Amino acid sequence: MVHIGNSWDDILRDEFRSDWYMKLREFLKYEYSHYRVYPDMYDIFNAFRFTDYNDVKAVILGQDPYHGAGQAHGLCFSVREGVEPPPSLKNIFAELQNDLGIAPPMSGELTKWAQRGVLLLNTTLTVREGRPQSHKGHGWEILTDAVIRKLDQRRQPTVFILWGGNARSKKPLITSPQHLILESAHPSPLSAYHGFFGGRHFSKTNDFLVRSGIAPIDWDLKN
Repeated sequence: MVHIGNSWDDILRDEFRSDWYMKLREFLKYEYSHYRVYPDMYDIFNAFRFTDYNDVKAVILGQDPYHGAGQAHGLCFSVREGVEPPPSLKNIFAELQNDLGIAPPMSGELTKWAQRGVLLLNTTLTVREGRPQSHKGHGWEILTDAVIRKLDQRRQPTVFILWGGNARSKKPLITSPQHLILESAHPSPLSAYHGFFGGRHFSKTNDFLVRSGIAPIDWDLKN
């Protein structure tokens, strides 16, 4: 069974014991044994490992992992140290600089954001190499929808950052009035100039957290 190592284990226990998850496990066993699948199976749940349920200040929703070799490691939009940041991540860094004056880091690894309370969650947690959305519709969305609902039920004000149509489709799951929803176009080069740039979601997140009596997020990965 899945062992994350923090409070997510209790919160998601029923999901991991469900019939639909058992079917997903069988699907993943086949995929990992017959194809190259990302991320590494030991990295699938890194978003939860790095950001405990009780520590979540903000959620950034992605779609599915990067499907190129050496990129995905379980955190949406993030790539490991030493891997060239993909175009969407470069646009995220450009918006961060325009918003808060933080120069783009050398590395595209976002682990520090996760450790500082940003749940970097893809809605689908695995993908076959070179086949974007190839694992969509096999059960991951049931789990990640449950995660969004569990976070929505918390009393602590939380920022939900929805970039792109796939992420924005999850907006109906967020119903509690104490939360803030920020939404825009996806940071992809195909859409970033249609509402992503200029959204100032980093400063808006911190302004909301401070107003809610919560320490702001240090978005500077160089710190």
